[in-house]
Amino acid sequence: MERSHLSFLDLINICDNFRVHQSPPLPTPFDSERLIPLYLTESLNSPTIGLLRPIIVQQLKAENELSRDTGKPELWNILSLDATPRVAFQPWLDTPTKRTVAMAEMCERWRDSRLFDDVCGPKKWRNERFPIYADPFGARDYPGHTAPGKSLNFVFELERSACALFGVVTYGVLMSIYKELEVNGQKTLRVWVPRRARTKPTWPGYLDSSVAGGAPSGIPMFECIIKECMEEANIAPDITRKHARCIGAISYFFRTSAGWLQPEIEYLYDLSIPSDMDPDIFQPKPLDGEVESFALLPHDDIIQKMRAGLFKPDCALVLIDLFIRLGYITPENEPDFMKIVTRLHGRFDYERW
Repeated sequence: MERSHLSFLDLINICDNFRVHQSPPLPTPFDSERLIPLYLTESLNSPTIGLLRPIIVQQLKAENELSRDTGKPELWNILSLDATPRVAFQPWLDTPTKRTVAMAEMCERWRDSRLFDDVCGPKKWRNERFPIYADPFGARDYPGHTAPGKSLNFVFELERSACALFGVVTYGVLMSIYKELEVNGQKTLRVWVPRRARTKPTWPGYLDSSVAGGAPSGIPMFECIIKECMEEANIAPDITRKHARCIGAISYFFRTSAGWLQPEIEYLYDLSIPSDMDPDIFQPKPLDGEVESFALLPHDDIIQKMRAGLFKPDCALVLIDLFIRLGYITPENEPDFMKIVTRLHGRFDYERW
């Protein structure tokens, strides 16, 4: 595949590159690995909350041995690895707080010992916790934010960098800041595009969505995008609150080049610059060091850069979704239109976990 001639479907295949128990779009050396489901409890009706690679299952066995040697209760119930293997939390880990504390202690030890240095070692550690849910497509609730007596979908929280070790679904927010113009009787689109700082631990120097960030525990999605707009792009909260709107989501299952699993849901926001307002107040500017620069690019230039593989993979998907919604990618000019539309909203083969 030539990087300068990537199709829209190629770009989706790069990001949504993993399938459970079936052939992936792009084969990898890890496709023969047998993945073990991670259940919340021992119950046969327990929700599946993640997928574990064999190397992680072996490490969880070692964790149980360590617990026994130090007189502590074991964390993991590793059931018979026969035709239906499964791993679950031990029954004593019966609250979100207990699971959160146990996972934090274990992952911090892994960090300090550099056990999985390429994932959650000291240089990769984010010191930010992501929420884990019983139903990854369900409510984004949180203790204290839910009516008394109502059961929670939230089951614990986990250090952001360690999420890929457990194959849990993670969440983020991404926003497109754009302006539509009419030039010589034809509609045209310009989008603010940042270049990621070259010091970023992931995808340094790549082009990105106008504003993007992870969605940590306990913060509503809209508040996340308001925070990211201020911290990353220096856009005042009152501007974002008044003009940004949630327009949907994309979802994809990404397997890293090292074999780690990252199913992700990204909530999407639009900020269309009004024609009757000063555009300068909507202009993003680097603030917190996450972004090197911003440029207002015509959609034709953006597509060329996407086809050259210059965008962070998930951000290419965000732009494809934007171009579809605004009518720049249509069934008339894109033969893979329906494949593209359906692939942008996957369910990670969740029923097969």
